[in-house]
Amino acid sequence: MRADLLVGLVAPACVLLSTPFVLRWASRGRMLDIPSARSSHEQPTPRGGGLGIVLGVLLTVGLQLLLGRALEGVHIALLGGGIVVAVTGWLDDRGGLGSYVRLGLYGLASAWAVFWLGGLPSLEFGVGALHVGGLGYILGWAAIMLLTNLFNFMDGIDGIAATEAATVGVVSGVLLFLGGDPSLAVLAVSLGLGSAAFLVWNWHPARIFMGDVGSNFLGFTIAVLAIASEGRHSLPALIWVLLLGVFVVDGVSTFVRRLLRHKPPHEAHRTHAYQGAVQRGYSHSRVTLAVLSIDAVLAALALAAWKYPVLLLPSIGGAFLLLLVLHWYYSPLRRPENG
Repeated sequence: MRADLLVGLVAPACVLLSTPFVLRWASRGRMLDIPSARSSHEQPTPRGGGLGIVLGVLLTVGLQLLLGRALEGVHIALLGGGIVVAVTGWLDDRGGLGSYVRLGLYGLASAWAVFWLGGLPSLEFGVGALHVGGLGYILGWAAIMLLTNLFNFMDGIDGIAATEAATVGVVSGVLLFLGGDPSLAVLAVSLGLGSAAFLVWNWHPARIFMGDVGSNFLGFTIAVLAIASEGRHSLPALIWVLLLGVFVVDGVSTFVRRLLRHKPPHEAHRTHAYQGAVQRGYSHSRVTLAVLSIDAVLAALALAAWKYPVLLLPSIGGAFLLLLVLHWYYSPLRRPENG
């Protein structure tokens, strides 16, 4: 147990040590995010800071392999797919890749991961399980693709993606420890603590942005861990969905509403509800703290649903209904000019 805890501290240590170097390197004009009409920041800001999180989590995976605490399929899925996602994000941060190239590479990484995970053959929903058999490979692939891109969509103001990942990682890690799955728990906590450490530089006003290298990697890794914990019966994937409620509701609702208005899905925009809150005059910090407060409520619901499984679906239904109300109220898509 002590060794597991020490391994879980590798990611935050890696972030704290590596991010100053990435910041200095990116600040020399090599990787700057220049403000545009679609941006929520006003000054050119270095990006690519999520590299420290990537290195920390992948190093944690490697150490677990060396210490004999690895789950072969899960760790191969994370290493192979995670490297592809991170490299793709880094190249996009450097100079920009075509949207179809990015999607193709993320699709390959997701396929690699779901193959080694054995798909998603069933889905626990508290009072039973839905068995989908071979269809689980398609569902698993789609879930990884969705969350990989969702974190990138939602990483639009200072601190929000790192805060979400920190909360989801730490809470799910605790539940995995309680559920008797220390190997997955260490990976989740590692991701959570690494994301929390990144907030030293990413809290408003951010000195460096996470970039695609970090946001896409976080989404990919969380999706892989969720599918793995479902397959190992240590934590239902729907618990992860509940914890991710803010990102799932705002991200998916905005995506669907833009599609219905015939907007290109890859087009940069500022029409998420959290961006609408900033446009109404709330600071980045205040909006991110509001997300953290909602995450705390979702964490309490997740703990209750973990202890009393019959509460899982009602918790998701009630929480998502309230989140949809918040999304509708703050979404800039309510205003025709932002259509």
